[in-house]
Amino acid sequence: MLRVIEVEGAVNFRDFGGYRTATGGRVTSGRLFRCGQMADLTGAGRQHIIDLGVETICDLRFPEEREGDPTPFPMQLPRRMEVPMDPGSAVALRVALGNTELTPEDRRRFMREIYRELAVEHVDAYRRVFDALLETADGGFLVHCTAGKDRTGLAAAFIQRVLGVSEADATDDYLLTNETIDFEGFILPRWRANNPQVTLADVKALSGVRSSYLQTAFTAIDEEFGSFAGFVSDGLRLTTDQRRLLNDRYLD
Repeated sequence: MLRVIEVEGAVNFRDFGGYRTATGGRVTSGRLFRCGQMADLTGAGRQHIIDLGVETICDLRFPEEREGDPTPFPMQLPRRMEVPMDPGSAVALRVALGNTELTPEDRRRFMREIYRELAVEHVDAYRRVFDALLETADGGFLVHCTAGKDRTGLAAAFIQRVLGVSEADATDDYLLTNETIDFEGFILPRWRANNPQVTLADVKALSGVRSSYLQTAFTAIDEEFGSFAGFVSDGLRLTTDQRRLLNDRYLD
């Protein structure tokens, strides 16, 4: 199936449906989408998203990000839900980028800490993502942040896992960012706006995704909730009826 969707002006736009589930079904294609910021959408790009049938846009960026790169749709066309996330370790990372003594492994350690924080300290925010998903009755659901890789990557992986996709397949889907994101044209200029000395190698070390980042999140979930099932019931607080509704709506 077509996972990467070329939407003019969008960043890292993908369909994260289509995967097999543990019960032998398949996540519906053409209903679950993910991407980065959409401030540069062309008129054709905006129309493409409308044509995809997107009913809800779930924006995970914090207010300063939204103000700097506004989404060029009215709040209700499609309906937009704002669920801001900004881990403290992400703030520390932005400051640390100016430290030329940091090694690539230091930077990767920061990224792993970001994923640990997102998984265990932003559970209420991810619960709100599922609220938005549950409220999307008929059309498509689009979740996004700035680059569409970390906050969004976890949101997509959580949705896939709740629907019964294996951790291995969710990880493969997550890693597609390394093939689809424009490190030199999109990520590098954004980092250099505040840290001119940042190199393309630095950007790839920080802004690429690694299976170890996602694994850090899943390990933190196991430690905090006992298992992913515990995370779903006690962290996300999804009821049996809500999970049944998601299965009915998003599984073929």
